[in-house]
Amino acid sequence: LNITQSAISARIKSLEQRLNRILFTRKRAGVELTVAGARFMRHAQACVQSWERAQQEIALPPGIDNLFSLGLQINLWERLGLAWCEWMRQQAPQVSTRVVCDHSERLVSQVRDGLLDVALVYSARQSGGLVIKDFDEMELILVSTEPRSLNVDWTPGFIYVDWTDDFSSQYSAAFADSPQPRFSISSSSIALEHILKHGGSAYLARDDVTVQLAEGRLHRVEDAPVFTRKSYLVYQRDSALANTIEIAMAGLKNLN
Repeated sequence: LNITQSAISARIKSLEQRLNRILFTRKRAGVELTVAGARFMRHAQACVQSWERAQQEIALPPGIDNLFSLGLQINLWERLGLAWCEWMRQQAPQVSTRVVCDHSERLVSQVRDGLLDVALVYSARQSGGLVIKDFDEMELILVSTEPRSLNVDWTPGFIYVDWTDDFSSQYSAAFADSPQPRFSISSSSIALEHILKHGGSAYLARDDVTVQLAEGRLHRVEDAPVFTRKSYLVYQRDSALANTIEIAMAGLKNLN
């Protein structure tokens, strides 16, 4: 940071005085955020991100009118990310695009704070000023690199893909007596790459494994339950970029 520890301490003390709250608890091993500090951190992070976005916007080159930021839930990048960027390049050449991949809760928070213009997420709670629209409903199927029945030795090499809380609840109810998976990951594309290379099984989106199933590199596990995963578009109701939002959402729907 190119700043001395005493200067950092002085700035923290000044901030605490202005807020009239203690933000850190000092301990021998270091410092910990207080409850007030944890609450303040989200706003501090939003301020930093807002400053960074402002710097990007004022530095836009001639011919570019504005910066548009899209948030994509991590598992949706492989399917839509690059194709959407090309869509925007053709349909809105005067717009600079920025894509952020993260988990749904953080993406929705950034839309609410004005740091993202649109987010495509797996879960979203209604909040004042936000519009939440149904986008898609995908099927998650259990696939394996070897022909396999659900009741006959299907667990070896199983990778648990964390499709968020709704999937976790469905999975736990369906496989209450199954052992805890040894390998868990949040990225479905990495899970697919891993089982194709090393063998195994995973719950993956049907649309993402169509080619591998047709080629015989993957097989559906017989009698395995099928789960669903809904996705939603989230944006601010009174956004100044309403026209660009319509173009961006049309691209996502067209490419899905």
